[in-house]
Amino acid sequence: MEGGVNAVLQSSGSSVEILGQQKHPLQCMCGNNMSVPLLAEAVTVSGTDKETAAVIFLHGLGDSGHGWADAMTAIRLPHVKYICPHAPRIPVTLNMNMTMPSWFDLKGLSPDSPEDEAGIKRAAENIKAIIDHEVKNGIPANRVMLGGFSQGGALSLYTALTCQQQLAGVVALSCWLPLHKSFPQAASASANRDMPILQCHGEMDPMIPVQFGAMTAEKLKVIVNPQKLTFRTYPGLVHSSCPQEMAAVKEFIEKHLPRI
Repeated sequence: MEGGVNAVLQSSGSSVEILGQQKHPLQCMCGNNMSVPLLAEAVTVSGTDKETAAVIFLHGLGDSGHGWADAMTAIRLPHVKYICPHAPRIPVTLNMNMTMPSWFDLKGLSPDSPEDEAGIKRAAENIKAIIDHEVKNGIPANRVMLGGFSQGGALSLYTALTCQQQLAGVVALSCWLPLHKSFPQAASASANRDMPILQCHGEMDPMIPVQFGAMTAEKLKVIVNPQKLTFRTYPGLVHSSCPQEMAAVKEFIEKHLPRI
């Protein structure tokens, strides 16, 4: 199983289990957003000042939004709202059709594995609905950033590259580009050909090898402005995160979602 289910993120001197289920004072369950299904149970880390930007961060397979909400809390900026939705529970082919949280069905984790095209596109539309919700509530699309880990990072990349609204950027951790053979044509109507992307990968990742991440980076260079792509690898890092990576994520968010 992927998605950091057993991963532990060291941040600010404390351990954060990526599959933590606990609630925290700075987090709320957004039960008043029933018109957007993924927001109904999403975990939101609120800003401490007026919120002028938003980060939508998607967890990996079998996980939930709670652990990454903890991680975002550790690097939060006072003017940014962090939204960590939970994936729906569906049967996953890769895991013997077991039902688990998954943004779309996974049939394999190699570049040539068959893909759940309909499920990927449906999931992307659900994420775009969250973006639309934030825009309607006063945060412009160009102040919204997508991010995710593993399957969640993959969905973030696909959503941004097929989105007709200009976004602030994408944080793509330990992931790949879904339906990569459909690009660059699939991005022809996208407003994000000049979008900044931070792509990070552990050099010892046994689930999604760093070579797959490097192939993804090369593909992205023909889809978006290659000068806007940053690809970082971390020696010794497996399918997880680390303090250095999270520091890079915070720096990227600070740069592209500055206080206004």
